[in-house]
Parts: sequence; structure tokens; C-alpha cells
Amino acid sequence: MPINKNAYIRYQVLDRCFRNPGRMYFWEDLLEECNKALMEFDPKCKGIKKRQLFDDIRFMESEAGWSIPLRRIKFGKRVYYRYEDISFSINNKLLNETEIRQLKSALRIISRFTGTPQFEWVYEVITKIESKFGLIDREKEIISFEINQDLKGLNFLKNLFNAILNEQVLLIKYKDFKSTEPYDIIFHPYYLKQYNNRWFVLGLNATNNVYNWNLALDRIVSISETNYKYKPSDIDWNEYFYDLVGVTRPKDGFLQDILLVFSKEIANYVITKPLHPSQKSKWVGDELEVKIKVIPNNELEQLILSFGEHIKVISPQNLKEKISQRIKLASSNY
Repeated sequence: MPINKNAYIRYQVLDRCFRNPGRMYFWEDLLEECNKALMEFDPKCKGIKKRQLFDDIRFMESEAGWSIPLRRIKFGKRVYYRYEDISFSINNKLLNETEIRQLKSALRIISRFTGTPQFEWVYEVITKIESKFGLIDREKEIISFEINQDLKGLNFLKNLFNAILNEQVLLIKYKDFKSTEPYDIIFHPYYLKQYNNRWFVLGLNATNNVYNWNLALDRIVSISETNYKYKPSDIDWNEYFYDLVGVTRPKDGFLQDILLVFSKEIANYVITKPLHPSQKSKWVGDELEVKIKVIPNNELEQLILSFGEHIKVISPQNLKEKISQRIKLASSNY
């Protein structure tokens, strides 16, 4: 039978929700998503009620609809809806030859980025697409990235990525280096960041009400979904990290001019691989004077210490004293 525009919009919204593995959609969520889409299309639309929603689901499950493979999954005393096979869609159809060539070309490009964990979800998609459409030929990979494949926590990267994308609140069991036992955090994830071959996720720690809480993935014990309402962030994370070396932003930290001096033995390395985008360098005799403008943190201190005897901190004084103290403590071990 013919489908009117409002019904078409609702079916498309439900299809999208049912094949989304990153969020639990209860009937209230499905109703909200349908009405939001209808009102975006027609601001005068009053939306639909619960009865119409279930009529739509029954139609989609019927042979007259698309015979969708829908699961009803219990979560406590409630039920959420998801396709048994999330690759299913009411829009599934065969590709023509031109589309197949374009898709194969795109898959070849994407598949060359091997070795980086943020692309693991892409490989899962590639496998499904190749299996469904018989796209099995692939060129040799020509690029790889340095990554510690044995690093703990990489298995959580995909779940966190999907949670950010789908605005999903998580219950994270976490064990930091100082804790003897893991503890629970209600977490609204906002941003994934890699630094020094480790992965971190930043977000709202609802337990402590801190908006920029930093969790190392290798310290996460487990992740599970919740049905709490997600609180979005308006932070520009690229701007947030621009003033930092690493990922830690001290609570009372502020932007400071850092003046460093490097020996000639290491100077060219520092010129070709700047410490920070704000770096300005000039030669003073046989030494290289470097200025950066950042918020001092532990990662900056570790970076400075990594240059050993080839670096001197000139200012600010408090950073100079911290580095001096850490060097003295280190030398006392020998």
C-alpha cells in the first residue's frame, strides 16, 4: 500500500534507531525521535502517540512491511528495541556496477590505514560490506602507524567512540594507580585523545560533577550502558588541548610563558620536532633558546626531563624549582 510522507519519515527514524548498537532505545526514546523528525519536517505537526508508534512497529515487522528482525531486550524492568542483525535496514538493496566500483575504491583507501585502534570499527564494517556484496579484492597495505597492540584498554575504544557518537551515558568501573580497588563512575564521554601511545577519554564525571574528567583507557576495568540522560558539552576540545602538552589540565593551572635553553647537540631535533605549536626559537651563541606558551602540567615536566642534560629551564621560577627537585630525587637513586 502507498506510504505517506509522515509514515515514511517515521519508518526511516525507527530503522535508524533499531540498527544503532551504541544506544538503548526504549519506546519513549523511539517516540521522541519520531516526533522530533516529524516536527523538523513540518513545524505545525503535533506528532504521534504511543499507539501509533506500536502500530508502525507492527507494520514494519509484518510481511506487508519489511519483516524486520526486531529484538525486544530486557533492561531491568524495561525493554529496549534493536535489530537482531544491525546490518539490516529497510533501505537495503543491490548496488549497480558503478556503485560497486566506487565502494570498492573507497574500501581500498580505508583499509590501508592499518595499525591504529581508532580504525578498528572500520574493519568490522569492511568485513560486513565485503561479505554482503562480494568485494573481496584488496590492494596491499602501504602505510602503518606505531602503536602498542598489547596496551591494555584498547578493547574499550570502540565502545567509547560509539558512546560519544550516540550521546550515551556509561557506568565505568575504574582503578587508578593510587586505588587498591576499582570504583564506579557515572560518565558522560565527550572526547577521545591519544598521547604518548596511550588513550584517554574526557567527559563529565557525574559522580563528582567534574566536566573535564580524564580517564586512561588502560585503567578501565569495565564499561556498561545506562539509561541516564546525556548532558552534552559545548567545549571546543581542539582549543582546550591547544594550551597543553599532553592531556592533563590542572584545576588551578593558567597559561604561562615557558623559557627553555637547549644544547647544540639536541637543538636541531627540537627545531624539526617542536615541543608545542606555540614554539618560537632563536640561537643564542651555541645554545637554542625556546619559548612556548602553555599551562604547565605533569606531562610538560616529563617532556623536559626526557631531554636530560641537554636542557635548562630558565622561567617560570616555580617550574624551574620543580624540575630541579625532581632531578635531585632521581639522582638520589644512584
